Amino acid sequence: MKKTPKAIVSCAVTGSVHTPTMSPALPVTPQAIADSAIHAAEAGAAVLHLHARDPETGYPTPDPDVFMKFLPTIKVGTDAIVNITTGGSFRMTVEQRLAAALRTRPELASLNMGSMNFNFAPAARGFENWKHSWEEEYLLGSDDVIFANTFRQIERTLRDLGEGCGTRFEYECYDVGHLYNLAHFADRGLAKPPFLVQCIFGVLGGVGADHANLTHMVTIADKLFGDDYQLSAFATGRHQMGFVSHAATMGGHVRVGLEDSLYIERGQLAKSNAEQVEKVVRLLTDLGREIATPDEARELLDLKGAGGVGF
Repeated sequence: MKKTPKAIVSCAVTGSVHTPTMSPALPVTPQAIADSAIHAAEAGAAVLHLHARDPETGYPTPDPDVFMKFLPTIKVGTDAIVNITTGGSFRMTVEQRLAAALRTRPELASLNMGSMNFNFAPAARGFENWKHSWEEEYLLGSDDVIFANTFRQIERTLRDLGEGCGTRFEYECYDVGHLYNLAHFADRGLAKPPFLVQCIFGVLGGVGADHANLTHMVTIADKLFGDDYQLSAFATGRHQMGFVSHAATMGGHVRVGLEDSLYIERGQLAKSNAEQVEKVVRLLTDLGREIATPDEARELLDLKGAGGVGF
């Protein structure tokens, strides 16, 4: 791992797992997503990881027109790096998942590095009165769908979005095997360093939120990529801040946001994405890490710059 005193803070603003019933802070409308993203950047996030939602129902949408209702506002409001999802949701086709990124040509996009079970049905527990009729079935249905990220689909993303648009990637690795998948594409010259390897813990179907797993994944990534990668890591739900601390002490970068956890501490819902970013900035500073600015993050990740995007 290439270590740096500068820690990149990413904020995943809204995602596609949590639903509007779960938290009043979850941004749904384009204006709410834009405002939440800008406030997170003001709090210290250098990277903004973005999904879109139907503004009426909160249902995850891949529609590039919806993305274009908040991306220009974010670009005017902050110089933070925009990271567009290509994961979308398990209900979307690959064509749908790529549509917004291909149109907007972001500096950075997420890329899931393998097919997997991605079960978030347990998140439906404890709720009886739903704001929208789709929410319960959407959550419960996740236990019977494979989240497909085949080698052919990954190659298509690397070629069409990477080579075609100059976009670089946040390589999302939910298990050790995903690191080897990335190494395969690196060996073929389709994935090019420096790699931003985002290790993800605590998703049911992926590697568990055990700190030994983070240590092991770093060991394997070091063998596969040497100094050609930057580590970032996060865990879902109640494990969020513990893994932030662990990644930071290892010299890595971190991600927080309402996509990954709706809480600021045990039993207390976060008021905003910015509140989580503020907390992690304090934590990193106490650990002796400096917070990377967007331009410092661009240099570390070898991004094309905000002038090369399509929004």
